[in-house]
Amino acid sequence: MFSDPLFLFATIACLVVLAILLFGIGTFAKGGEFNKRNANKIMRWRLGVQFVAVVLIVAFAWLRSRG
Repeated sequence: MFSDPLFLFATIACLVVLAILLFGIGTFAKGGEFNKRNANKIMRWRLGVQFVAVVLIVAFAWLRSRG
């Protein structure tokens, strides 16, 4: 499974989603001007990368189920 490139891309995408989520939570907790300016932008980035991650996971599961 670890030699499958689609699995590796899906894993990397999930880790990127986690990193963006943690960054967003950190800026939200810190507050301030940076959070006011960039909170929605960070959320949009997370949603976009999360969509890509879900598509990769579904594609991996579909391809693995076919054999």
